[in-house]
Amino acid sequence: MSEHAPLTRAKRSIPSDRFLLSYDLTHWHTLLMQRFVALLFRLSSRIGAVVTFAVVLLTGVLLTLGTATGATELYEATVEGDGAQLLDTPALQAAMAIRSPPVDEALTAYTTIGGPTGMTALAGTIMIVLAIRRRSWTPVVLIVLAAAGSVLITVVSKQFIGRARPPLSNAIPPYEYSDSFPSGHALNSLVLAGIIAYLLMLRRRTQRTVAWTAVIAIGFAVTMGISRVYLGHHWLTDVLMAWALGAIWLTIVITTHRLYLTSKLLSGDRRTTANEENDE
Repeated sequence: MSEHAPLTRAKRSIPSDRFLLSYDLTHWHTLLMQRFVALLFRLSSRIGAVVTFAVVLLTGVLLTLGTATGATELYEATVEGDGAQLLDTPALQAAMAIRSPPVDEALTAYTTIGGPTGMTALAGTIMIVLAIRRRSWTPVVLIVLAAAGSVLITVVSKQFIGRARPPLSNAIPPYEYSDSFPSGHALNSLVLAGIIAYLLMLRRRTQRTVAWTAVIAIGFAVTMGISRVYLGHHWLTDVLMAWALGAIWLTIVITTHRLYLTSKLLSGDRRTTANEENDE
């Protein structure tokens, strides 16, 4: 039997959340990913699925932090050549030029949603609702893992890079004093909005509802990041890098979930095949 035969075997055991519309999340198009799935399947049969996917997620965290480290080197190189000022200073000046008291107050209230308290309350409420409605631990596991990794990446990156925020004279109160790079609001809002949208899209049945779910999630993440620049709490490059790191971590979490679904499917096929051989 071919090494990749389980990946093409007729599927008898269908795990929940396997399809996003008509797209099969357990199907891997590239030979590289097929080999990776086969490797993980053999590994999980020896050390267990939980340990295997914990290793995958830990590797993903380290990969994302490595990207942040590379961004640090790039940032230092651009600052030395005043390259960052080509984006950061003009963006801050443009934001200051269009400020008005009503907009300032509205965005100050809005950006509170993306803070630690706001995002915890929002994501926690949605997580509980989804878990109860689906009678599944999947929303809890995915949202908690996504949030924990996002916070870890934010905290470690801030401590390692230590970039100063824009001058307080250019910011709108209440002021913030933690390190600036990357923007925690932008990173965490993208990751949590993305994983919640992913969970919602798994149960949507039309392309229109899937598209609107994605548009709302993207809109939330983008406007949250832009609000940080408008308020003078972050430089534009803080937000851009936060989006990049958040996208990487979100992709890793979703890919890990897809690998988990594939593992469940292959395990079911293996048990079915063993039963058929015993019957014979």
